[in-house]
Amino acid sequence: MWPWGHLAVGYLLYTLFSRVSIGRSPTASTTLAVAVGTQFPDLIDKPLAWTFGILASGRSFAHSLLIASSVIVLIFLVSRRQKRISLAIAFGIGYLSHLVADAVLPLARGEYQFIAFLGWPITRPPLDSEEMSFISQFMSMEFTPFFILQLVLGGVAAVVWWCDDAPGLQRLRRWTIHRGQRTE
Repeated sequence: MWPWGHLAVGYLLYTLFSRVSIGRSPTASTTLAVAVGTQFPDLIDKPLAWTFGILASGRSFAHSLLIASSVIVLIFLVSRRQKRISLAIAFGIGYLSHLVADAVLPLARGEYQFIAFLGWPITRPPLDSEEMSFISQFMSMEFTPFFILQLVLGGVAAVVWWCDDAPGLQRLRRWTIHRGQRTE
């Protein structure tokens, strides 16, 4: 799944959770936490596999349920100490949604060997078929039905985010304005 697909799935799941359990839309901080969570496994595994050759697959270490649960528990303990548990929940939903979204297509196709990343290091994921740079990955995009579904999900998530009063947008504007004033 592409980054915007992960972001869309994670945000939609978190906003649903937030509305059902808390009764309100996500905040700027929880939106940022869910966004980071949705990208976290790829931010770890892809560079370690594609750029540095440390991992055999772009879906292994940080895509493992063992590692994910350890990271989420650690973030929960830190956020509990700071009385910001909502950030850990948002990050956890984002992180876990990434793993589920990466497993959906192989499961639907019956290609169970391609979900072995979930059990790393007990199970070994298949090696990446090609060593490709990030740019090469983006250049190899194909407009498959699954790709189009991700674009649609991205659009739906953008509309829902806007209806949620675009949490985080004001903070981003303030941050960019302050940064612009410092450089002048």
